[in-house]
Amino acid sequence: MARGKSTEDLSTLQMALVGYQIEKQRIEDKIREIQAMLKGKTASSPASTEPKATGGKRVLSAAARRRISAAQKKRWAAHRKSTKAAKQA
Repeated sequence: MARGKSTEDLSTLQMALVGYQIEKQRIEDKIREIQAMLKGKTASSPASTEPKATGGKRVLSAAARRRISAAQKKRWAAHRKSTKAAKQA
């Protein structure tokens, strides 16, 4: 039996190295993207194949926020009322 590395071991190590290099590149791309976001820029990475979300942050008027808040408070009041009734029954 020969001593030393077999060709199968070397090819496995080479494939692992390629995989780690690809993962390293992905991580570095994400780091650059986050750094750009922190600086107030939008990161545009041409290597990224992920679809971008369309639109941006929605701006709601004060009246719309009040309506949403009132509706949520109404839902929570109904929820609390039903749980209180269930506990008493």
